[in-house]
Amino acid sequence: MEITSFSMNWHYPTAMKVGAGRIRELGKSCKQLGMKAPLLVTDPGLAAMPMVEEALQNCRDAGLQVGLFSAIKGNPTGGNVADGVAALKAGNHDGVIAFGGGSAIDAAKAVALIAHQSVSLWEAGPATIDASKMLPVVAVPTTAGTGSEVGQAVVITDDEKHVKRPIFHLKMVPGVVILDPELTLGLPAKLTAATGMDALAHNLESYCTQVYHPMAEGIALEGMRLVKEFLPRATANGQDVEARQHMLVASSMGAAAFQRGLGAIHAISHTLGALYDSHHGLLNAIVMPYVMVANRSAIEPEMERMARYLDLPKPGFEGVLEWVLSLREELGIPHTLSEIGIDDAQAETVGKMSAKDVAGTTNPIKYNAEQYQQLFLNALRGTL
Repeated sequence: MEITSFSMNWHYPTAMKVGAGRIRELGKSCKQLGMKAPLLVTDPGLAAMPMVEEALQNCRDAGLQVGLFSAIKGNPTGGNVADGVAALKAGNHDGVIAFGGGSAIDAAKAVALIAHQSVSLWEAGPATIDASKMLPVVAVPTTAGTGSEVGQAVVITDDEKHVKRPIFHLKMVPGVVILDPELTLGLPAKLTAATGMDALAHNLESYCTQVYHPMAEGIALEGMRLVKEFLPRATANGQDVEARQHMLVASSMGAAAFQRGLGAIHAISHTLGALYDSHHGLLNAIVMPYVMVANRSAIEPEMERMARYLDLPKPGFEGVLEWVLSLREELGIPHTLSEIGIDDAQAETVGKMSAKDVAGTTNPIKYNAEQYQQLFLNALRGTL
């Protein structure tokens, strides 16, 4: 890579408590950030599970006046965030516990960001947000995929325009993160696979961007090695605590790495998630090889290094592509978008929306709407 400038802004993760049983430190962590009355934000499925009640009780035992909000969709919407803000204000809460998968964590971070601001969610950004009014956040991921627990952004669906909108602020990164593999043991195999492939997509795309950030590049490589070694294990045996722990770390590494940028995989999956309300990680997993093939001419050197680092049987791009296809097959990931109920009725819209998605700005090759439309159709029909 040709280095054109050393004038860069690099920001890295936060305080992280890693290991089995660390969830027992939740109340202490909230108090560490000055909270007296946190609001635990999660999704409806998790809200009904014992782990959430145990987390709430841990907070009560620490003397905290904790509340619960769980009206979060699989692809969180602006309406979900507004409802969360209302619940936070009604309960006089002074902080947020982001508990769950990427959707719940994104929604929770958005609630903490916007609750006491004078601008709307869609107006929020570094220039409009009063950082002194942002609420502290403790993040507790229960899936290993998005890495939102260490991210400086959230992605929220605009209910009215049916488009996913990224919202960014450096101080949106939670103050404390708890990575406890025991919280992920009950995750079904299909979700383990889909979220794990999301972690791979983050590491892979950040590794392939042309932005100067050797630290992120190194993190992405090791994140992909962890996925290679431990995602099949975690999917095959959901009670494998070691594999679950490494996948949680790989997920956080992916989000730390994508400060370097993402690419066309995410540009398309963001669009399809908004239009079809499909699972983000699964979309990334399906679209991944089609974008790799399209990007091939620009990423050959990166693929050579990646194949060596991952100790793949075949070198270079072909070796990486074969590994990705083999991994998807092993995990039961569909080969085409049509297999998950997506059709070509909105192909032109998909192309136009993907071309406008911010994730595509750091793709190694810049694609226009027509090219994104073709990429979408390739993934729909299985044309590699």
